[in-house]
Amino acid sequence: MSRINRSAIASLLVLAVLSGCASGRGGKGKKDQRYIAQDVETLYTAAKQTLDRRQYRLAAAQFDEVERQHPYSVWARRAQLMSSFSYFVSGEYAESISASQRFLSLHPGSREAPYAYYMVALSYYNQIMAVGKDQKITQQALDALGELVRRYPNTDFAADARLKIDLARDHLAGKEMDIGRFYQHQGLYLAAITRFRTVIDKYDTTSHAPEALHRLVESYLAMGIPEEAVKSAAVLGNNYPGSKWYDRSYKLVARWVPDAQKKAS
Repeated sequence: MSRINRSAIASLLVLAVLSGCASGRGGKGKKDQRYIAQDVETLYTAAKQTLDRRQYRLAAAQFDEVERQHPYSVWARRAQLMSSFSYFVSGEYAESISASQRFLSLHPGSREAPYAYYMVALSYYNQIMAVGKDQKITQQALDALGELVRRYPNTDFAADARLKIDLARDHLAGKEMDIGRFYQHQGLYLAAITRFRTVIDKYDTTSHAPEALHRLVESYLAMGIPEEAVKSAAVLGNNYPGSKWYDRSYKLVARWVPDAQKKAS
């Protein structure tokens, strides 16, 4: 799974948050902001300046300090979102999720709530591992992306989430295929068929569906169930007639079930 271009997403998300936030007027050029009691605008401005210098981890800590020292201010609400963003771009995704979820628990009806849901979803999405690894985080990303789309379907965040949902589903289908091929190579055809059928039943719109149908043809033939192989080949031919997987399945059926050749085509 490709990673998001961090510079590009940083620009997008900072603009998204700051469009609803004042830039801060205090600070008067202070460059060494220490964690002592300070007025809220000074603290927020120092954190924003640190963020502008791309010192993301330090910026997150400074935004957290805004909330710690002034928990009931409007600035604290802004700081929670900026803290989430700062953690995100520093690669500390668990902390980013925590900051956004804290914001949502305190301000569920806020106009910035879609952004907070988006940060949660992105933080999960950016941790998706290669298909050979455990895919629990992929399912969490898919769930978070789906929640965003359900709650705020007409936002720009939801539009981006829909694209990522397709990619996450494709990734989960790829995991099923990876396991199914392993079982198939081990001669555990029934277990393999279960995985390939999952791809067809749950992820039929992904790029893995044609191969899953072909692997079903192979597995059914290996188990001596040519009727099911012919059915799978027919579905493959109807839906993906120009794919390489149909060409392979057609040749298999023609070789092992000659009188069923017409059915498969």
